[in-house]
Amino acid sequence: MRKIHAVPLGVLGAGAATFGYASLIERNWFRLRRFDVPVLPPGRPPVKILHISDAHLTPGRSRLIHWVRSLDALEPDLVVNTGDTLSHRDAIGPFLDALGPLLDRPGVFVYGSNDLYSPVLKNPLRYIWRTSKSDYGRRRREPDLPYRELGSSLQAAGWLDLNNRIGRLKVGELDIEFGGIDDSHINRDRYDKIAGPVDPQADVHLGIMHSPEPRNLDRFTADGYDLLLAGHTHGGQVCVPFYGALATNCGIDRPRVKGLHRHRGSWLHVSAGLGTSPKAPMRFCCPPEASLLTLVPRR
Repeated sequence: MRKIHAVPLGVLGAGAATFGYASLIERNWFRLRRFDVPVLPPGRPPVKILHISDAHLTPGRSRLIHWVRSLDALEPDLVVNTGDTLSHRDAIGPFLDALGPLLDRPGVFVYGSNDLYSPVLKNPLRYIWRTSKSDYGRRRREPDLPYRELGSSLQAAGWLDLNNRIGRLKVGELDIEFGGIDDSHINRDRYDKIAGPVDPQADVHLGIMHSPEPRNLDRFTADGYDLLLAGHTHGGQVCVPFYGALATNCGIDRPRVKGLHRHRGSWLHVSAGLGTSPKAPMRFCCPPEASLLTLVPRR
């Protein structure tokens, strides 16, 4: 009888230990990923882009706040935030505190669904066979998070709002053209508003979005964008060793759920993100991250 009881108790103990590790340790085990991206014209000096995404910030996430603030020491030339910044009505102040001196650097941003809608409790296993896109329907028509105030605060610091917009910035010696779209996960993307060939007079062209939906990636690439940046996937958030992500929560394929890859004629970087929904506060085999992308001349 003791052996019969020992097996389920052992499984229960292993499950509790795994949950404790995923929610208390790995969720706060922040990593910086570094990539060189060959997209610049020959002879141009390198430019460093800090890509942050999916903070899902709530007041009190002091480790996340302090770690993001420390990234200014990398001296990035440009900061790109690809959305899902908020998970609480009172998170704008803590997020601006997290950015700190990064706000004094050139920056651009788009929104994610969780900048508009507060998190709700869901069965996370559903992501294996469906995305969460259908969760944003008739019951959640009116945003309940202060996304406009978030945008106004970032714009007041000089950052570009790229939600369904074209923008331009001088970053170091580079003239960078941006095309951005709002979140396709909640049908706010309007690519037609930015559609058309990129300006050949710009040195480099960046496409900015929250969710890396292939239909939008294809249009960015067809219009001539050199590098596409997205988030949303959380890198799968809970991954299986030697297999990887179980789900992507969008149309992107599993092998490209995070990191730097090619998409037709463009480069694509998908961030695994900084946080998690407070309703699913765990990560497993997928630490939270920010990325430093160094743009270098084409080979």
